[in-house]
Amino acid sequence: MAVYENLPVFKVAYDLMVYMYQMCGNLNRLYRYSIGERIEMELMDLLLDIYRANSNEDKISFLRNAREKVTSIKLCVRLLHDTKQISLKRFSYISEQMESVSKQLTAWYKKCNKGIIKQ
Repeated sequence: MAVYENLPVFKVAYDLMVYMYQMCGNLNRLYRYSIGERIEMELMDLLLDIYRANSNEDKISFLRNAREKVTSIKLCVRLLHDTKQISLKRFSYISEQMESVSKQLTAWYKKCNKGIIKQ
């Protein structure tokens, strides 16, 4: 079991959380206290799910939850872009980071699923 802080997926998600916390402070008040807070909570839950998946035997359920969080965050970020709360440049950066997290979680999930099938 690797230390969760050293996991590449954790690092990308944590860096994204820091970026989003800084960015959400600049949102219009309506969006800051609805979508902004939702994104912040989902990112925190995502990090906790990554930690839990790394430290438990039953990784599948935590990875499944983490992948759901990624989808929720993507939808919220898209809504911020569509309502002109964030620029195309920010939207693109966030989308790239979320795609990286999503791919890493999917690969981890598939690896864990293979272990279950082989047993």
